[in-house]
Amino acid sequence: MDEELRKILKYLRLWGLLANWDQLLAEARRGRFSHERLLAHVLQAEYRGKSDNARLLRRKRARIPELLEIETYPFTRQRKLDRKRIMSLYDSFDYMTKRQNIVWLGPTGCGKTGLATSFLLQAIDRGYRGHFVTFAELVAELYASLADHSEKKVLRKYWLYDCLLIDEVGYVEVEPPQVGLFFTLMQRRHKTKTTLITSNLGFLEWGSFLHNNQLTAALIDRLTENSHVINMKNCRTLRDKLHEQHEGDEDGQDEDGADGEANESEGGEANDNQGGEVDEQ
Repeated sequence: MDEELRKILKYLRLWGLLANWDQLLAEARRGRFSHERLLAHVLQAEYRGKSDNARLLRRKRARIPELLEIETYPFTRQRKLDRKRIMSLYDSFDYMTKRQNIVWLGPTGCGKTGLATSFLLQAIDRGYRGHFVTFAELVAELYASLADHSEKKVLRKYWLYDCLLIDEVGYVEVEPPQVGLFFTLMQRRHKTKTTLITSNLGFLEWGSFLHNNQLTAALIDRLTENSHVINMKNCRTLRDKLHEQHEGDEDGQDEDGADGEANESEGGEANDNQGGEVDEQ
């Protein structure tokens, strides 16, 4: 490639073509491509490269703490969780195309965040803008926006995400202004965007941290009107097995050490996790 052509490709930001010029030409020679096929081959390669880079950038901007894919979820350890229905919801992609909400309810450690993250990642990989935020971070940012009167800007930022995952709803109590702003955000996203929510509390318990019965009822009404509710209340924590296995390993090491000391002086697992139910509303 001569320098003039290199400058042109840089100016046009055709980085994939710039990096793979010789390889693409070699493939064309081996395949005896026509001019039309060569042009299509080059453009398709550039398109694939740009699309993948854009996908990775969307993932990075989503600020997901752990990239948990649906393939890694241990369904075999949540035997009562209806895998078929969850995968049907995931594969149909209706939650994005029909702008539906999904709410995961269940005890700490049962895998709510992992499942929700996998749904968020799929949306991002298929071209949608997504974002991960904990409930505590969200209401704190909304509350801070009142000080400099930037609440409209913050609300608009979170409204614009095609898919917003709000994790751990109910882990912190909120003040009346925060409740009002959170309700406003959910109202704006209602039927216009997809919201994914995880919570360790059932809907009947949301009043305990929102402290506003009327807004709580209205919020739940909007969340469930066009949504899927995945009830994991009977699921066991997925962390038990690892925790107990770790303790068992430590006990085994202690026993081995004790046996060794005795010989010198003389002369010489976790329960399977149970799953939950999947309810759709």
